[in-house]
Amino acid sequence: MTLTASASTQRAIAPVSFRLHGRDPDAFARALGASFARYGFAVIADHGLGQSGIDAAIDDAKAFFALPDDVKRRYRIEGISGQRGYTPFGVETAKGAAHFDLKEFWHVGRELPPGHPYRGFMPDNIWPVEVAGFREHETWLYAALEDLGDKLLSAIARYLGLDGGFFAPTTRLGNSVLRLLHYPPVPFDGPNVRAGAHEDINTITLLLGAEEAGLEVLDRDGTWLPINPPPGGVVCNIGDMLQRLTNDVLPSTTHRVVNPPPERRGVARYSTPFFLHFAPDYLIETLPGCVTAERPNRYPIPITANDYLEQRLAEIKLK
Repeated sequence: MTLTASASTQRAIAPVSFRLHGRDPDAFARALGASFARYGFAVIADHGLGQSGIDAAIDDAKAFFALPDDVKRRYRIEGISGQRGYTPFGVETAKGAAHFDLKEFWHVGRELPPGHPYRGFMPDNIWPVEVAGFREHETWLYAALEDLGDKLLSAIARYLGLDGGFFAPTTRLGNSVLRLLHYPPVPFDGPNVRAGAHEDINTITLLLGAEEAGLEVLDRDGTWLPINPPPGGVVCNIGDMLQRLTNDVLPSTTHRVVNPPPERRGVARYSTPFFLHFAPDYLIETLPGCVTAERPNRYPIPITANDYLEQRLAEIKLK
């Protein structure tokens, strides 16, 4: 059965205004942390990022995906698990799913100077010559979302009773990735969906609002909640790495992108998730403050962020 967008609006995740971060950082941390602890997701209004820069980056993504298939495939890089450049339609498959997702995407990663020790973990970016301004606009968006993510991690640290700067050294040179996503029109019924139910691998994910609906979050009672940020807002969710670090205090919640209803099947969907990662050699080891008699350590064996990433990329058929 094809999953199509839910019409339910009975429940919604209440937005938290980013303006509160400037006025009362502790109150912002409490509100943000409470949303994460309840849903694994938060909707953040008033992010303050330049809309003209966002529009330019998305317009360039649309221009790239409109290129002929043979041109796009020139930018697929073998041997790096899709971590840079182009990944074509029909490749990525949600963990445990039988059918591939209905999407294609482009990855932009961190740019490192020659000789940097992390270059073995982070391949060089490539840039499509067919779209003028692509590099400028996408690197701007990467930096803007990374800066916002750092601020949100500082609030998460305070919510966990840690120093606000706790996460700064763990992600300063993180293996973070900006994904430009294109979900083509879905003019058929079938078992494939735009993005099968999954959890994110990384630390936190930031997602700007998409023009088309479809993102849904699995609530505790087994129902799916439609979620989309308001204009000027962003969705942020906990990834598996942070769930592991916090001993499930902050949950990494299952989510999906369902196919559109019949009246929207001819419309493509674009989105721009930013997957904020720890540095490759950061050891994900349960935070002592997240272990109690009632919540014993569920992850007693530490693992580096890169080893964890490699395991998960294989599970979703990118490696």
